[in-house]
Amino acid sequence: MNKVRTDAQDALDGLLYDGMTIAVGGFGLCGVPYGLIDVVRNSGVGDLTIVSNNMGTDGHGLGVLLEEGQVRKVVGSYVGENRTLERLVLSGELEIEFTPQGTLAERLRAGGSGIPAFYTPSGVGTVVADGKPTRSFEGVTYLLERAIVADLALVHAHTADPAGNLRYRYTAQNFNPLVAMAGRTTIAEAEVIRSPGFLEPDEVRTPGIFVDHVVPADPGRKPIEQRTVRTAGETVVR
Repeated sequence: MNKVRTDAQDALDGLLYDGMTIAVGGFGLCGVPYGLIDVVRNSGVGDLTIVSNNMGTDGHGLGVLLEEGQVRKVVGSYVGENRTLERLVLSGELEIEFTPQGTLAERLRAGGSGIPAFYTPSGVGTVVADGKPTRSFEGVTYLLERAIVADLALVHAHTADPAGNLRYRYTAQNFNPLVAMAGRTTIAEAEVIRSPGFLEPDEVRTPGIFVDHVVPADPGRKPIEQRTVRTAGETVVR
């Protein structure tokens, strides 16, 4: 089965609708599926719930969906680096569900593994625990967290093959493998698509069983979140 599609628009055609939940890979601006996010923005769909570690920055990544007013709720673990997100949350225009980073990772993994919920000590005794059941195991209190299954998952990979197998590059892997597992439908953009040929088994980080479509990514589109430069010969004091 060849899962490669012409482009992001082709792969997402007919999949987007108002009120859906979309899980998106990335950490800061690293490993972000920019081309797929652009299609979501251009489609005009709204009332979205976005599950992601963070919401990009102003003008980059998921930040563009916030600027267009397309997001109703965010489920994530970090809210820095985005003034638009801060403004919308403080004004009450955007709902946010804070989730400890490890818990977010496990909620996505559980969703992709068919596990409906799990217990964790993270968040016990904090606002994260508000309204959630707790249980004691061997004298330690644990919090019940629900798994995440998204209507759509969008991920970025370095290399893909026609069967949808994915390989990531260094820290650009981040949340992408977990997000790929958690989508009822998963679309991956990849900088390199092998055709013909397939990834070697030891190279595969996300098996193609989790991926519905693969599209080409723009390998040159890699914005830097915080650019730090110095003049030649300048001594850096740490």
